[in-house]
Amino acid sequence: MSISFGADDPPLDTAAWLASASPFPRSVRALWAAFPDRPQPLPCGTVFDVVSVPAVFGRRMVGHLASAGGAGPVAVDRGRALFFARPGTARRLPALLRWEEWHGQPVAEAVPAFLGYGPGDVVGVPAPPLPGGSGTRWLVPPDGTIAARPTGARELLWAAVRTVRAGRGHGRDLSISAPADAGAKVYDVSRRR
Repeated sequence: MSISFGADDPPLDTAAWLASASPFPRSVRALWAAFPDRPQPLPCGTVFDVVSVPAVFGRRMVGHLASAGGAGPVAVDRGRALFFARPGTARRLPALLRWEEWHGQPVAEAVPAFLGYGPGDVVGVPAPPLPGGSGTRWLVPPDGTIAARPTGARELLWAAVRTVRAGRGHGRDLSISAPADAGAKVYDVSRRR
């Protein structure tokens, strides 16, 4: 169970990589071994950030990330998908979401709240699945079978955009733009004089 983050990087044990976020990585690994069903609190911001979205929306995002080359590790906890992202993503993603004009729009059902956890935040991280184990808390286990590096802010943004756009084909209006102003004057500019 090892991960290689790049062509020049040596493989890294998954549990060691996740636990390295803690100032006490050996203790984290010992707790995972003793209590494999209990997530352990790990600080964000140095090894990874975490972006949390509702689980159903997150599963759809994972599908779009997989078709675009792979998703980084994704866990599920309490009805939320936890995307393990590159450090800095929690700070950068809100600006990208505003750029996409999602901020403050009444499309909460289509574009759910993205919660970012970065420096100073702590999240419960499930134990990495054992070889041959089920890993039920992981949608995309950090086990080296995919491009297992943390996902970046741009990749998460575009996976969310693709998820919203794909939802339109299922009979739901999942616009990421502001709703049209009913009192706005609209001019037909399709005909020339």
